[in-house]
Amino acid sequence: MLWVLFLLVAWGAAAISCVRLCLAAARLAPPPGTSPREPRESRRAADGPELTLYETAFLTGGPHRVADLALVTMHLRRRLLLAHTGWATVVDPDGRDEVERTVIRAIGPQGQSPIPPVRSAAAAADAVRALAERLVAAGLALPVGAGTDIVAAVRAVRGAALLVAAMGTAALLTPGREEGPGGSGVPVLVWFGLPLVLTLGCLAIARMEVHPYGSWASPAGQRLLNARPASAGDPEGDVLVAVAVRGVGAVADPALRAALGRRGGAARIFP
Repeated sequence: MLWVLFLLVAWGAAAISCVRLCLAAARLAPPPGTSPREPRESRRAADGPELTLYETAFLTGGPHRVADLALVTMHLRRRLLLAHTGWATVVDPDGRDEVERTVIRAIGPQGQSPIPPVRSAAAAADAVRALAERLVAAGLALPVGAGTDIVAAVRAVRGAALLVAAMGTAALLTPGREEGPGGSGVPVLVWFGLPLVLTLGCLAIARMEVHPYGSWASPAGQRLLNARPASAGDPEGDVLVAVAVRGVGAVADPALRAALGRRGGAARIFP
């Protein structure tokens, strides 16, 4: 009866991982009692996408993408000099918005600072926090931590599916057992097929409902991102759109890319 132990392990792993995925996905659902109508920001897409660059950056890459966008914007508009050595120098101390003012404050009164701590300070700024809360309230962004929970839950279900397959193989190799309980004529592998179908079915549903895993954007936000034009109509605007959507890897200038490619220790975002 050793195969029964394998079956219990397979069912336990499948059940626990699938429940975990369901709970993580439930965090993405609108709260009970909320209107089923799409948020105003989502309905704007009918007349054309109106996401700002900061909103686009947050929905595609989170707080650090917003900080990168602010740094690139200030560099291109000669308010900040980003050197390939990884240092930022203030050229114009008057920021045009709260995120830019946070960048200037993070650089400090000396007017120069390594870029990684400036980036981390900007990503954790109240202005970025307010942007995140506004997008979450509008139904365009996921609650903080929801994307990470989904990633972990999907990995757990994948692991459970592999474990079920391994347990089924081990049961098949157990001597003297080819049928299920009481010699019912049901092959052992059929009993393992049920938890395998459960895990694969959960993965398929997650793929349709919450993909891409770990995204900052909700399904409504993802639709707005997909509707956003890829070009801003001018070279500088095109660079900023590329940074907002794809990150600093989209920057053509190798010196600027090297400056922003230097990463320091990760900051705790939105404690």
